[in-house]
Amino acid sequence: MSDKPSVLFVCVKNGGKSQMAAGLMRQAAGDSVDVYSAGTKPGTAINALSAQSLHEVGVDITGESPKPIDPHTVEDVDIVVTLGREAHVDPVPGTLFVNWDTDEPSERGIDGIERMRLVRDDIAARVADLAARLQAQ
Repeated sequence: MSDKPSVLFVCVKNGGKSQMAAGLMRQAAGDSVDVYSAGTKPGTAINALSAQSLHEVGVDITGESPKPIDPHTVEDVDIVVTLGREAHVDPVPGTLFVNWDTDEPSERGIDGIERMRLVRDDIAARVADLAARLQAQ
């Protein structure tokens, strides 16, 4: 790890929300923030609709793949952000843990690419705020 601020985004499968957050953070912060993502129970592939919704805003996550949580990364990053209500990571002293209870449009009957665009936009707003705070440190 470096002296740069660092963040680990975590969801359950690491195929959608956490990958979206990581891609959006890389876009927002460039090389000024070290960015990682992982899943508590990693899936087998990136969610195609997540990737499509990010492609619409110039972010490409198609080369990524779901990864399990590395305990060393959890200890080494400055912030661990869990996305949604289902991913849980045991706290580590010295690391800030934050949960983003992200928008879930499917609860309102919105599915498909429209759902992913709303999820993307919710995560993008949160990422922009976090990136600004990390870069101001």
